[in-house]
Amino acid sequence: MIKNINIQYYKSPFGNLIIGSFENKLVLCDWQYRKMRTAIDQRICKLLQADFIEKKDEVIEETIQQLQAYFNKQLTTFSIPLNLVGSPFQINVWNALLNINYGTTSTYLQQAIKLENKEAIRAVAAANGANAISIIVPCHRIIGADGGLVGYAGGLPTKQKLLALEGAKIVNNKFQMQLAF
Repeated sequence: MIKNINIQYYKSPFGNLIIGSFENKLVLCDWQYRKMRTAIDQRICKLLQADFIEKKDEVIEETIQQLQAYFNKQLTTFSIPLNLVGSPFQINVWNALLNINYGTTSTYLQQAIKLENKEAIRAVAAANGANAISIIVPCHRIIGADGGLVGYAGGLPTKQKLLALEGAKIVNNKFQMQLAF
């Protein structure tokens, strides 16, 4: 029997998202038109041995409600049950992202150090890029060592808007790093 990943499309103030749940946990909250869309969707379907079906459910509805509260500056911490679907290394990187508080930022190097492998900067960056639960698993809070913006699936303008929404500090057109670890 084929299992289903329920999905819905959500037009956020920052761009179109695809939100998906599987067995009462969020597995997908990602930018609909990102470059890695196909690869991410295939990874999730393969690892969960399931297919996407457009269908509403409680997890998706709660995710949309919490996202709306976040965009309206009424929520700083999400409480959606998550199923991080990836390799053990990717899951460790994504769990580390969950420890970066609202309004703060970090770098790939700081993330690698937190994971006790400062040589893994590129692998950490790749895992961040493969994050399928944008905003809630806050990969947008990773900035360059110089405070500049670095890659983001939703685009750098969206990343800048998310950081500004959260009140991240900007000095001389650069985000001031406030280490979350």
